Amino acid sequence: MPNLSPSEQRAWNAAIAFYAKSYADKDLTVSLEMILIKNQLGDFETCEDLAGFKKKSCDAGLPTKLTEVLDTAAPVYRAHLWPDQDRTNRIWIRAVAPLIRRNGVDLSHRLAEIYQTNWPKERIRVDVTSYASSTGAYTTLDPLRVTVSSTDPRNQGAEALEVLFHEASHGIADSVQDAIFRECRQREKPIPRDLWHALLFYTTGEVIRPLSLTDSQGGGSASSGYVPYAVREGLYKRGWENYLRVLTQYWQPYLDGSVPFDDAVAHMVSAL
Repeated sequence: MPNLSPSEQRAWNAAIAFYAKSYADKDLTVSLEMILIKNQLGDFETCEDLAGFKKKSCDAGLPTKLTEVLDTAAPVYRAHLWPDQDRTNRIWIRAVAPLIRRNGVDLSHRLAEIYQTNWPKERIRVDVTSYASSTGAYTTLDPLRVTVSSTDPRNQGAEALEVLFHEASHGIADSVQDAIFRECRQREKPIPRDLWHALLFYTTGEVIRPLSLTDSQGGGSASSGYVPYAVREGLYKRGWENYLRVLTQYWQPYLDGSVPFDDAVAHMVSAL
């Protein structure tokens, strides 16, 4: 980061070194420690410090060393990075919000119907950030929270709607994951790695595809020729080729309403 004073540079370098040593090798989506830290930072986002020095209710209860490092690095971040990142985040929100208002209710009802569950009653928190891991977005559970990058080119325009509802689907897809596991146990077959995740990508893409969407640039309809995320990013060419085959052949008829849920899952597992 350019234009730092010597003291700012020391604080910033120390924060990076501490993160690299203590947290860089931990998975943001599965490490309970990282999930708890993220949730605490979100819950205490309005506090000036995380130790509660200025306001006792702002004591986030984080590890002492982490609190010290964050409170030391925060002024540097606020002075040099936050203004531009906050501006970019807000521009992204303004662009995506109309898509959510126009399509969100129908999408949530349709996805809940597909996964045979209820959409969460509480609002799903979405943290919009400059960077959200190498994937551009990720979700943590209990509570269900989505983190999405405002700068990632994969999250722009109509595609942002698919990314958001794919991530939110992680919180309602237990039924399909459980059904796959149950069917595999009954057939004494190994559980296909990531089949449930491929199914989430496929489902959200197919539900989004027919919608009449307008992209954030005002460039007209994006529904004709819309390419779902998993196809656009080549996910089915990275070991998921067989998954695309069974999803198209057996899951799509369920989405079309021509076969029951359990039959679709049974046929997919049998075909792999």
